[in-house]
Amino acid sequence: MLNPVMNNTKWDELRLAMDEVIPSPYWKSLATNGYNYGPDCDWLEHFREGGYDHIVHVDILIETTDQRDLVRSALRKIHVPGEETPEGFRVFGYLRDGQSADYI
Repeated sequence: MLNPVMNNTKWDELRLAMDEVIPSPYWKSLATNGYNYGPDCDWLEHFREGGYDHIVHVDILIETTDQRDLVRSALRKIHVPGEETPEGFRVFGYLRDGQSADYI
């Protein structure tokens, strides 16, 4: 069973924070129906299309060390459930029963 760990307000905070990072990082997402979307770099319009209820997780793809530092700083300010990955960061929208996550 999937348990929500983000709400619309937190998704909007993420969307706006990532749009402010220059250059904006690419992202890709996994939907509750198994669909993989992306990569895309449009945080303002494409990211919120269809709402947020379907997002299992979003991978934020990092291109440089400086961009990683900027994204990490932005994520810490908005305090979202996720983890740092070799490609960048993963922000969770849902966790499965028994799964846990730290907050970035």
